[in-house]
Amino acid sequence: MTASFSIARRYPCPSRSILLLAFLVSSAVAPGSGVAQEAAGTPEDVAVERSLPADETITATDQVSIGGVVVPYEVTTGTQPVYGDDGSVDAALYYTYYERSDVEDRARRPLVISFNGGPGSGSLWMHLGYTSPKQLIIDDEGYPIQPYGVRDNPHSILDIADIVYVNPVNTGFSRILDPDVDRETFFGAQPDIAYLADWIDVFVSRQGRWPSPKYLIGESYGTMRAAGLAGQLQNSHWMYLNGVILVSPTGLGLDPEGPQPRATVLKLPYYTAAAHYHGQLAPALQGRDLEELLPEVEAFALDEYLPALSRGGSLDERRRQEIAGRVAAYSGLSVQTVLDHNLAVPTNYFWKDLLREEGHTIGRLDSRYLGLDRQDAGDSYDYAPELTSWNHAFAPAINHYLRDELGWKTDLQYYLFGPVNPWSGGNPNYNGGERLRQAMAQNPFLHVMVQSGYYDGATDYFTAKYVLWNMDPSGRLAERMRFEGYRSGHMMYLRAEDLETSNEDIREFIRASLPEDGQPASYGRVGPPPS
Repeated sequence: MTASFSIARRYPCPSRSILLLAFLVSSAVAPGSGVAQEAAGTPEDVAVERSLPADETITATDQVSIGGVVVPYEVTTGTQPVYGDDGSVDAALYYTYYERSDVEDRARRPLVISFNGGPGSGSLWMHLGYTSPKQLIIDDEGYPIQPYGVRDNPHSILDIADIVYVNPVNTGFSRILDPDVDRETFFGAQPDIAYLADWIDVFVSRQGRWPSPKYLIGESYGTMRAAGLAGQLQNSHWMYLNGVILVSPTGLGLDPEGPQPRATVLKLPYYTAAAHYHGQLAPALQGRDLEELLPEVEAFALDEYLPALSRGGSLDERRRQEIAGRVAAYSGLSVQTVLDHNLAVPTNYFWKDLLREEGHTIGRLDSRYLGLDRQDAGDSYDYAPELTSWNHAFAPAINHYLRDELGWKTDLQYYLFGPVNPWSGGNPNYNGGERLRQAMAQNPFLHVMVQSGYYDGATDYFTAKYVLWNMDPSGRLAERMRFEGYRSGHMMYLRAEDLETSNEDIREFIRASLPEDGQPASYGRVGPPPS
């Protein structure tokens, strides 16, 4: 990147933040501690400390080619405070914000706010893997290659939307700054959503983006954040959204009338997908296209498998054998294995057993990945092969990009996964799915899209469908809900083919959720107009 950089530090006052210090240098200058430094000097003169400034950013300019069109942009990275109820600074969140620089009318320009999950995970995954103008260097299937680093992302959504990647407290470089603040202020489903909503309110105000169409995108536990934030922003901050994108969603805290999200019965279609990928199905099933086969397995899971499991020990022996045979056929496991588990084989055993004879385990979050255990015996794998692969590629990429290319100078460790336990603050039964449903009902402009990988065994794709169905049991919101599946895993965008497709799906979703000029947010009338 050949660009000029600026540093800005903000200090809060009752009315607004005051720009206290800004200066330009010819190459990357970066912040040190929260104590103001002399403007004169070179990058080498800037102190680097193992602490975090509460309110400091650096900005650079760059460009990327997306769909053959050159898109110029500014990228701002740094911190913004988390304020306590009394206005004190309790913590600082580290973020990176990409804003297309050749756009004059920000009121029509969508803003996407991006979170990852964990709940203690940094925002690096979708930042360098998915939607931003920068992508980590990996092979076409998502595996690490050397040299590590980043490259331009020709499939970024920056052509149609600005994007901010937010690291919640104790993820990435974000940290608690007040040692006396109660950890339950941040760590728990309800407080997590409350302080992040306030942070977003401040960010949108500082950036002048209140008129813009706004979107949330969350991955994994980030989908619980996004679902809850849709309600929190709308009801407590009067900020209405156009869309929520749920990437590899959790159960969102739903308590449906049927089986619980991610119950074994809902996992069977995922078992089929994983077994199909590794060539473990019988020829009659293996020879069929995956997306043609999966609807058959979904129907069996709900119409036959679920009623059989519901009968428990009262299921007659003939029917038990029939169900075991079908489950074995669809999962690539043996009939005896299915019977030994009373027809419901848990996922940890599946990941260990599917390729046991071949000497491999398969990944939890992406079952395309293979692992090597100390021994073939056992009920679960020694490690998650997909996660070690991702850490291998993402850790050097995010550290290189933020520290070396953008110039953020700190001795703090970038937490891929930070210390956020115990996750016990607020209501332990927080229902994010119901908050999202309420937000959709109250806001006719609000749309929802789910993106799931068929080979994700943790937040499996069929549970994602099930969550959508049961979030809206009346079916009245179905026209504003969309599901997309991909032949990849939890982070479907790591596969080159799905990176292109999934980003294009986001573009289509954003376009479809933007109302025409002058279109009212209204459900219209019931019955004829008055005469």
